[in-house]
Amino acid sequence: MTFDKDQTHILADQFINHLRVEKGLADNTIQSYSRDLIRFLGYLDNKGVSPVDATRRDITGYIESLEGSLSLRSIARGVSALKMFFRFLINDGRITESPTRLLESIKLPRKLPDILSGEEVDLLLSRPDTSNNLGLRDRAMLELLYATGLRVSELIGLRLVNINLEAGFVRTIGKGNKERMVPMGDKAREALKSYIRDGRGVLLKGRSSQSLFINSRGGQMSRQGFWKIIGKYGIIAGIKKRITPHSLRHSFASHLLEGGADLRSVQVMLGHADISTTQIYTHISRERLKQVHEKFHPRP
Repeated sequence: MTFDKDQTHILADQFINHLRVEKGLADNTIQSYSRDLIRFLGYLDNKGVSPVDATRRDITGYIESLEGSLSLRSIARGVSALKMFFRFLINDGRITESPTRLLESIKLPRKLPDILSGEEVDLLLSRPDTSNNLGLRDRAMLELLYATGLRVSELIGLRLVNINLEAGFVRTIGKGNKERMVPMGDKAREALKSYIRDGRGVLLKGRSSQSLFINSRGGQMSRQGFWKIIGKYGIIAGIKKRITPHSLRHSFASHLLEGGADLRSVQVMLGHADISTTQIYTHISRERLKQVHEKFHPRP
């Protein structure tokens, strides 16, 4: 079957729309998959091959062409994008068999995420100056992130209606457009109450918004804005580790498990579709126990 470039572009657009509308993937994931697909289609174009005629040899040749120029993680993500793309072509009736069918997934080395100690968390969360509006907001965001383990995209996407201060729950929409309810502790509730009562309205500057967290210009807080905020407080707190929003998410999960929480409950709170994703935190807990044993046992 022959396919011109315009038809290839239409197919790519339809696939991206499929990811957004039917799969409900996050914008960042869609952007990454879009780049992966464009890179692959460019490779096929240079070979004079249309995507509906691509073979397993084309796929393996493409992957080999990436080695040395992209990280193993980026290549693995690209393979996932291609598998989804060819499944889409099958479901759309364009092809009958995926050239990625027998392609093995690239095994990535499992890297344990950095976590903060309880003392470091306390130090970080105490840094915002709550005598001003921005400090009230920052304290509320940090407290809520550690209290719930939300992803940064979920945190900044919260609306006022997602917060139930009476019951102490937050409702969020996670990956795959799945809704979940996560409890929050008293400290997070009090920080949110103070921010909503005393800080949020001032930051809005007379504007109307359903977004919970507002930036200094009166608009919705961005991912990049919050990354800068949490990094700043890490420096102010004198913590040597690199602090990111994921640092608090990882710490939330690890500290729960160390305190005796069951894995399934932590999985639900984190919004993991597969419990194997959550199991990485059990490795962290075991490693910490080993470190404590070696440090304090009289015969290590």
